[in-house]
Amino acid sequence: MSGAGNDFVVVDNRSGIISDAPSFSRKVCDRRFGIGADGVLLLENSKTTKFTMKYYNADGSNAGMCGNGGRCLAKFAFDLGITGGNKFTFEAFGHTYETYRYDDTSYELHMIDPFGLVLNQKIQLHNRIIEGNYINTGTDHSVIFLDANIELGSLTAVDIFGIGRSLRYHEVYKPLGANINFVSKTGLNSIEIRTYERGVEDETLACGTGSVASAIISSLRYGMNSPVSVKVKSGELLTISFKRKGEAFYNVYLKGGAIRTFTGNYELP
Repeated sequence: MSGAGNDFVVVDNRSGIISDAPSFSRKVCDRRFGIGADGVLLLENSKTTKFTMKYYNADGSNAGMCGNGGRCLAKFAFDLGITGGNKFTFEAFGHTYETYRYDDTSYELHMIDPFGLVLNQKIQLHNRIIEGNYINTGTDHSVIFLDANIELGSLTAVDIFGIGRSLRYHEVYKPLGANINFVSKTGLNSIEIRTYERGVEDETLACGTGSVASAIISSLRYGMNSPVSVKVKSGELLTISFKRKGEAFYNVYLKGGAIRTFTGNYELP
């Protein structure tokens, strides 16, 4: 499945057929010897909501919520007929996510309230200082505004892999590291982003929680109002809606596409 270009191997695991999810993820996400994906989504049973979402990065790590993956798994569950309608809830990483289905390819998630905000970080990287901004929107994110770091160049020219990888492992974000989002303002309430994702250890075509983080901090930096339109690397648009009180944000929603690209069989070793 694909959520705005973020691609996933999705499995109905209510029977528990996948017992070693990290190992399974590393194998199937390999783009040469497996199926190829940014991560694995497992749909599992829940006692309190319609289902439980388990997410594993391509390297087998379990690093937090995936917004694009959440929309994909919501569509997967709806197609399985287990949601009971267009509005339903699921649990992931200890939080209940309310979901709304607009149509067959458009879903919206009610995200957690962002926390841990740290603005205007001065990060020493090799021979330069980079200004970053940290926030957790279900997982750790650093937002790098290119107009505050003009030496990095434009969004098309910036060294996403080199700088992204160095910042992802930087001591400022230890012990887990962070996803690195490079952001360019494109309008009064619109931005464009490119993201280096930990666990994938490369640039991805989209990052849902990164889009939320970038929209939230863009509201603080540029005074952007809800909703903020976010153009991701794939060219698709994600819509971030929120309420704001000072530097606190709540009622945060992530809306975007979710499609099934193909269905097939994979032989477990």
